[in-house]
Amino acid sequence: MLRVLAVDDEKPALEELLYLLRSDARVHSAEGATDATEALRRISRALDAGPDGADAVDVVFLDIHMAGLTGLDVAKLLAGFARPPLIVFVTAHEGFAVQAFDLKAVDYVLKPVRRERLAEAVRRVSDLVGPAREPRQPAPAPPAAAAAAPAVHTETPDQIPVELGGITRFVAIDDIAYVEAQGDYARLHTADGSHLVRIPLSTLEERWAARGFVRIHRSHLVALGRIDELRLDAGTTTVRVGAAELTVSRRHARQLRDLLMRHARG
Repeated sequence: MLRVLAVDDEKPALEELLYLLRSDARVHSAEGATDATEALRRISRALDAGPDGADAVDVVFLDIHMAGLTGLDVAKLLAGFARPPLIVFVTAHEGFAVQAFDLKAVDYVLKPVRRERLAEAVRRVSDLVGPAREPRQPAPAPPAAAAAAPAVHTETPDQIPVELGGITRFVAIDDIAYVEAQGDYARLHTADGSHLVRIPLSTLEERWAARGFVRIHRSHLVALGRIDELRLDAGTTTVRVGAAELTVSRRHARQLRDLLMRHARG
């Protein structure tokens, strides 16, 4: 069973998180800290005591925005220890997912925290904490794993799951105008906004080629039917997709022009 430390400088949020964690049968103990300094002090004490000590901590559920040191700062400091506890970020902000997973976070849970979503994070941690009670650092996620993936994947081939504000939505692929690469992640752009998923652009390129998505640049994948304008100016090719103007690399320009011509002819 897991020994947990939860860190949040907003007391009501911390109390709710602790209540949910203590309600999970896989959690042996869950203690709270209201700032990064207190959290680091407790973690240091736990590391000194060893994995079998009374103060041992298997995983830290960590808020990002806190007074003083942020949750990301704490994670960076813990990365310097030989055997740090595992990290699960719990935050109201979607935009730090890339940095969080770069710091080897096990999971990234968005507020308001749902019981089912938190249970999935606990399951992931439990899978990484072996019988000897020494946390194993998470292996890199498979290319097709979505960032902050929900506990149950029920999407159809016409949808992709995204999570925002603790709610999992299923975005229709036909609603996606273009996709922007962000390292091992991709940002999906729709008329309603954008969504970050933990899937490399190359994977989406292969998966959605039959749906009319084409690579126009190492950083962009575009739905062919969403291109409103193709422009060639001083040797630079660009396309307009809604309000966005995207550069087309030279290696993709000829193929894109040919595809647009065929698309126009039906």
